[in-house]
Amino acid sequence: MNSPSLFRRVSVAVGSTRRPKIEAVREALAALRQALGLSTEFAVEGAEVSSGVRPTPLSRGEMMAGARRRAEELAHLAREQDRPWEYFIGLEGGIEVVDEGGAQWVFLENWAYAMDRAGRRAFGQSGAILLPDDLARRVLEEGADLADAMDVFSGLQGIRDAQGAWGVLTRNVITRQDAVRISVINAFAPILSASVPPVSE
Repeated sequence: MNSPSLFRRVSVAVGSTRRPKIEAVREALAALRQALGLSTEFAVEGAEVSSGVRPTPLSRGEMMAGARRRAEELAHLAREQDRPWEYFIGLEGGIEVVDEGGAQWVFLENWAYAMDRAGRRAFGQSGAILLPDDLARRVLEEGADLADAMDVFSGLQGIRDAQGAWGVLTRNVITRQDAVRISVINAFAPILSASVPPVSE
């Protein structure tokens, strides 16, 4: 077992200061560190940066672009302000509309984009959950932000900074933090594992 004194401290920037997102990234990196046997301590820091997309992205492409833009903005900020960040993570949630079987299906998704100073980069996705018709209509037809629509739909306040839409729709079996964590693991795993030998069966 490695001595704590041998651990290398690595700084990771996240394009958000919202607590559930920061905690999700910490949990994702801790899980990857253990799974890959890394001698690394990740220090996660949040910073507000622009996504360049609307508050509730309405397509997978828009979500991916927003996540990538946040990570790239962090990399630019690191160069401009001489920040010690070695990894940059952009996060974006929104909805994906799919026409299938003559019906329209509206899904909630979360996407992550991870990159490092060496130029390695990858996307990761959370999975998806179907939005109820009334909720989907508020966002697609009335132009409501998903966070505001969720507050009305659930009768609660501040869903965005609590369990999120995921928590409401799954009765907290999967929370927003859980969904973000999964997307970060899926984005970061290819980057971190690139320098780690595969696990033998």
